[in-house]
Amino acid sequence: MKAIAVLLLFTLGTCASALADTFPQRPVTLIVPFAAGGPTDVVARHVAQAMGKSLGQSVIVENRASTGGIVGTDVVARADPNGYTLLIHNIGMSTLPALSRTLRFNPLKDFDYIGQVADVPMTLIGRRNLSPSNFIELRRYLTQNERKINLANAGIGTASHLCGLMLMSQLKIPMTTIPYKGAAPAMTDLQGGQVDLLCDQVTTTLGPIATSRVKPYAVTTRSRLAALPDLPTLSEQSVTDFEVTVWHGIYAPKNLPKDVSDRLVKALQDAVGDPAFKESMQKLGAIPASKENITPEGLARKLRSEVDRWTPLIQAAEAYID
Repeated sequence: MKAIAVLLLFTLGTCASALADTFPQRPVTLIVPFAAGGPTDVVARHVAQAMGKSLGQSVIVENRASTGGIVGTDVVARADPNGYTLLIHNIGMSTLPALSRTLRFNPLKDFDYIGQVADVPMTLIGRRNLSPSNFIELRRYLTQNERKINLANAGIGTASHLCGLMLMSQLKIPMTTIPYKGAAPAMTDLQGGQVDLLCDQVTTTLGPIATSRVKPYAVTTRSRLAALPDLPTLSEQSVTDFEVTVWHGIYAPKNLPKDVSDRLVKALQDAVGDPAFKESMQKLGAIPASKENITPEGLARKLRSEVDRWTPLIQAAEAYID
């Protein structure tokens, strides 16, 4: 009997090990908590394709759009920790705790981390028939009109909301903010003239800028972008120390088996290192994450530092949140 028990335990252990070694045995779902066509969705589709090559299974992008990406993020927080449901989120993961006090999840406690994906610069753009031709003129125009100006964003807690909030705070000029369920619908309304301004990631603004469907005013990085060499930074235009670069990371439900986590981390590292992925990011104006950041430790470190960075700034700027 003892020999049978030992054999049974050995067999079960071998089966478990075999299952881990063959993960994934079916397609993996990567949830984007924003609308299709938005900047995070664009990055997600490129990294999903590259990760699928490494995993030997399809990585299916599923959009669960809501204000601030809260619904899709909550779905992943409550999913089975088996590696088949993942989340890609942006800098908004670090601002949600300060901007929404009714969250059912804690970004710092309720997820396992896979790694960072890419950094994406942002641009401040306006509807193409907005009268100011540059940011200096725009600043005067905002001072004269204040809350008459509509400032769109991709939802509460998103990068575009944070960018707009910082802009209002530094300029000391309130505007009427209009949250959308993602950057794509916000961009659609901006191009249609329904809103005046939008601060969003270059992955979605580069095309409309190139085809003159919107009016560009500035980039939010410390230096000009290679993709938009003629567009000045905000710092060049009298808004000092203004920098917002959007980072993206991949998360899993808490308590992911280590073997599965290791497999996903390797797949992400393979994906970000893939020449085709690098080329796609370059065309979008995005920067692939560094090797030390394509790790659970790198993403955890980044998230913690960003929560510490943005929480006091958001609290100090609450007067400008509609």
